[in-house]
Amino acid sequence: MNDAPLDMRMDREQRRTAADIINEEDERELTRILREYGEEKFAGAIARRIVAKRASKPVETTGELVEIIEESIPRKAKLKGGHPAKRTFQALRIALNSELDEISQAVESLAGCLNPGGRFAVITFHSLEDRIVKDGFRTLEKPCTCPPDFPVCVCGKKSMGHVVTRKPILPEEEEIALNPRAKSAKLRVFERA
Repeated sequence: MNDAPLDMRMDREQRRTAADIINEEDERELTRILREYGEEKFAGAIARRIVAKRASKPVETTGELVEIIEESIPRKAKLKGGHPAKRTFQALRIALNSELDEISQAVESLAGCLNPGGRFAVITFHSLEDRIVKDGFRTLEKPCTCPPDFPVCVCGKKSMGHVVTRKPILPEEEEIALNPRAKSAKLRVFERA
């Protein structure tokens, strides 16, 4: 929302910034990052425009990147779904900070910290995170990797517990009215056996 250096690091000790990704990755990798982590429909067009713009001058600020994104997206698409740069910034943040790897590791390690009957809950804010948590919970519940046609399990992997919430718990309208950022939140719960 404000023009600032294109940084986005969660760990200031980390050397690489979002500007480095924008200015160093090739068009194909930029497209992959925007599509995979931002679920951006116009990833190819945005990546092409970034590569063209940085040929004359590096992209260094959030304002410069927003301008490139707005030039890349058709006018009709800009009228829907919030700020047109939201998905691109999400993708850069996730790629730069390896956020999805962190979530996957956290789900696995937290289950091991629970006492029997203990529960842990995870709130996610977009579909990529939610998918990782949902799949992680399923794997904790049913870790067997044996082919389905095997008569007995030979891999020896045992369930750590069960998924309490088959479907995510979503915020009610009243909560969204009080806290609009809760609109995309999904809560999932796992219980240790």
